[in-house]
Amino acid sequence: MRYAVRLSYKGTPFSGWQSQKNAYTVQESIEKVMSLKYGRDIPITGCCRTDKGVHAYDSLFHFDSLEDITKNYIYSLNKMLPNDITLHCIKEVDENFHARFDAVFRSYIYKIHTFKDPFKKDLSFYYPLVLKADFNRMQEVADLLMNYDEFYPFCKTNSDVKTMKCDLKESTWIKMDNGNFEFHIKSDRFLRGMVRMIVGACINTGLNKISIEEIKNSMENQKRLKTDWSVPAHGLYLNEVKYL
Repeated sequence: MRYAVRLSYKGTPFSGWQSQKNAYTVQESIEKVMSLKYGRDIPITGCCRTDKGVHAYDSLFHFDSLEDITKNYIYSLNKMLPNDITLHCIKEVDENFHARFDAVFRSYIYKIHTFKDPFKKDLSFYYPLVLKADFNRMQEVADLLMNYDEFYPFCKTNSDVKTMKCDLKESTWIKMDNGNFEFHIKSDRFLRGMVRMIVGACINTGLNKISIEEIKNSMENQKRLKTDWSVPAHGLYLNEVKYL
């Protein structure tokens, strides 16, 4: 039987989702607790690979088991897991279901606050300078990207993906009444570091550090910007993962 589990996590103490040597990760934490509870190794497969410090409002993983383990699964594992991870629900799915490849879209939110706030530490990017940026130019960049389906300029180096194609469904900046900012983006898939580099490009354009024409040329020729910026990970949230 194959099961799918919805969860949320605060990424601050973790070195990202995916298990890796000599690092504390979300996947490792869950697999360790499951092995303790069921007395055997149960590997899990996540819907995406969030980076170190990135958070998730809504994420999902799947795993296989020879027995029905839905009874008390959520309650018992939540008691054993660290407070930074919460499991929400579990359900049996088709044996061919895949948490990563069957997702029809994922959405992210990037959060920026402009007034010092100790309660937002590690949960939002403190960047007062964004108040000096031209908000319309930031949104112009976000709108411009909707015209393209390849995003090499916004992929970190040494990525092992076979294609740079992404089908963007949303790319929007929101200026909050309290002086905070959010960037919302939705796509069928994302490249490594893509959202954080797009946010950096939008802000740099708003601050006149780069021009709209430079963004256009970069996208048309699929070449990196001369001035790129990957904003800090702790402002980024995986917001929703959607399946058919």
